[in-house]
Amino acid sequence: MYLPCLFTKPFRNMIQDILVWLLFIIALGYIGKLLYSNFKPSKGAACPRGCGSCSAIDIKKIEAQLRDRA
Repeated sequence: MYLPCLFTKPFRNMIQDILVWLLFIIALGYIGKLLYSNFKPSKGAACPRGCGSCSAIDIKKIEAQLRDRA
């Protein structure tokens, strides 16, 4: 019975392929995490987008603050 040696060329190529694919999968996971955290709404946001550009802003409060400054 033949046992594969760790130093034969086909076995080294197989290990390299596994490591490259593993690195590729880790990179995809990292990019996916970045995209998810970029589009995830922030906690305490008034709307689901979390950017503050919607009508959830209290315009009357801002106008009152501007009047108080003047």
